[in-house]
Amino acid sequence: MLEVEAVSDSFVHNLEAWVKRQKITLDAFKQVEESAKDADRLELIVLTRAAFQHMARTLSAFDQWLQDPFIISHMPREMLAEVWQASRKILYELLELDIKHTSAFKELIEKLSVEGRLNPILAQVSKSERKPTPQTTI
Repeated sequence: MLEVEAVSDSFVHNLEAWVKRQKITLDAFKQVEESAKDADRLELIVLTRAAFQHMARTLSAFDQWLQDPFIISHMPREMLAEVWQASRKILYELLELDIKHTSAFKELIEKLSVEGRLNPILAQVSKSERKPTPQTTI
């Protein structure tokens, strides 16, 4: 019984530490939100990449949770349903953003190409030299 309590104390401490770090991160992103309205392109890239990186870490942590027998054996269905509903909404919003953004960028690149306004140095880079765009298969 003593070992189980020690594991539980450590586990609870880790959960508390995770929540604390997430709150700090949330506060940090909220603090830069106002300045992002007037940010230049570089700042917007940096902020967006930082957001993506943190989302990826958080999604990875959620995925690890759903692979942990201790967690999944104790998590009530209601909590799992809540995570599924929130995940579904985030997924739909992300997919809609991706579809909209990629379509708009494709149209912009086509327009700039027709107008001869593409950066000639970057436009000369062959498609095979560019990083491949991630593809999903379902």
